[in-house]
Amino acid sequence: MESIKEKLVNESRTIMTEMIMPNDTNPMGNLMGGYLMRWMDIAAAVCAGKHCGAQVTTASVDHISFHEPIKLGDVITITAVVTRAFNTSVEIYVEVSACDITGSNPRQSNHAYFSFVAVDTKTGKPVPVPKVIPINNEEKKQYESASRRRELRLILAGRIKPSQATELKNFFAEL
Repeated sequence: MESIKEKLVNESRTIMTEMIMPNDTNPMGNLMGGYLMRWMDIAAAVCAGKHCGAQVTTASVDHISFHEPIKLGDVITITAVVTRAFNTSVEIYVEVSACDITGSNPRQSNHAYFSFVAVDTKTGKPVPVPKVIPINNEEKKQYESASRRRELRLILAGRIKPSQATELKNFFAEL
């Protein structure tokens, strides 16, 4: 099997912008959470697909909390970046910021980690993905902590036992 080229984080960075319209809001004039989650999933999937060079499917989404309401007329920017690649999966960090149409009142509203598996469209089976090359301090921090987040996801999904989580054990032993 041929080796897969490593990729820089910026090679697949994805930025999506939406204006919040009346049909996107609830009766209080706030963006409906399900719409935001859909847009976050789309941005994350595009980022994962660009990194993997393959079709991807959402495997998991970590905790999404709604820190700040997004109002009718606000403009949101969704930024998705690969934090780490494993064998056939990638972790994507998605951050949502909001502001008004003039760019005033900027604020971070949400963030979450999404996991995707790259799949062969003919067989439906997972395929290997390129590794990530973190460059700056933030990319390196996200890269290093990704293995702990992955182990926690696997424990919560019942795919590994807590006793098998070596990265988490090592992390807590250091504290």
